[in-house]
Amino acid sequence: MPVTDPAAIVRQFALPGEIRSVAEYGSGNVNDTYLVRVADGQTTLDFILQRLNPAVFPKPEHIMHNLRVLDDHVRPKLRTQPNRRWELPNIVPCRNGADYCRDQTGALWRVQTFIAGCKSFATIKSESQAEESGRGLGFFHGLIHDLPVHLLHDTLPGFHVTPGYLAAYEALAASPPRPDHSEQAIFCRRFIGERQDGAEVLEAARLRGELALCPIHGDPKLANILFARDTGQAISLIDLDTVKPGLLHYDIGDCLRSCCNPAGEEADLAGITFNLAYCAAILRGYLPEVASFFSVADYHSIYDAVRLIAFELGLRFFSDHLAGDVYFKVRTPGQNLRRAMIQFTLCQSIEAQERAIKKIVGELQPT
Repeated sequence: MPVTDPAAIVRQFALPGEIRSVAEYGSGNVNDTYLVRVADGQTTLDFILQRLNPAVFPKPEHIMHNLRVLDDHVRPKLRTQPNRRWELPNIVPCRNGADYCRDQTGALWRVQTFIAGCKSFATIKSESQAEESGRGLGFFHGLIHDLPVHLLHDTLPGFHVTPGYLAAYEALAASPPRPDHSEQAIFCRRFIGERQDGAEVLEAARLRGELALCPIHGDPKLANILFARDTGQAISLIDLDTVKPGLLHYDIGDCLRSCCNPAGEEADLAGITFNLAYCAAILRGYLPEVASFFSVADYHSIYDAVRLIAFELGLRFFSDHLAGDVYFKVRTPGQNLRRAMIQFTLCQSIEAQERAIKKIVGELQPT
């Protein structure tokens, strides 16, 4: 079975009708994703077919295990809240009953239901949408915070552990597969060097017992939040491959990082800024949803989280640029270098507004 033929692969799954089309879908940087349209009588049903990137997920069967654990924990809770729409994609089994199949290269493919009547956004459009984004992430955290963390595989060991990325970067930068002495690369090296002492802030808090490991989404950027077309309500977090043990602040920081950059993830540097109004709106939506299990240390670590995740992502993009683009997909030469510059510019904007961000958190923290 050729890895390049998703139309042949999808026929191994127990879909409810005739397959009408299989087309590339979305703009993800890691997995290969396809929209599958199936005729079911007079209606057309949509499904998502994905090939999990083995270079990123060396044990993709652990991802499928985590999805089953997540589903078993969350669906009973959702049945007790019939007035709150929240959706999880269903796993569509293969014809042999398995949750996935493998192609001749060993790569894992899976099919999930498509969540209809909703849309995602590349950038926040309003403060009300920002608040709803925060509310959606907080609701998701409320659903999973009491899931026993030992039931989940760590599908990406070291994910979001910034000191590990920094150590890997330092080893790579000593002799990179793709040397780069451009002005942008020099800026990135200097930027990283000036901030390396702060890379351990969240891990140090965890080691002190101030922050605890718990289930997290792992990648709650704006593009992974689905909003209902009719109400504008956040109704799902997708791209659940990174659900794993971690710190809530990895999620909080990533949500704020992506949602509070109105220019978007691929914009010109001149337009990159951290929007304080969106930050306040997100936290207004998020914090009430998690108040029952949020600690004083959790509130105090929010600024550190958003600054660190922007720095970390820039570090990862620049490292991948030096490595020859082996992790993140690129569509044009130098794209990972540009992505790194965007995140570092965003990090600078966050740092310049440290006092204002901490003031927002303080005003929302219960007394």
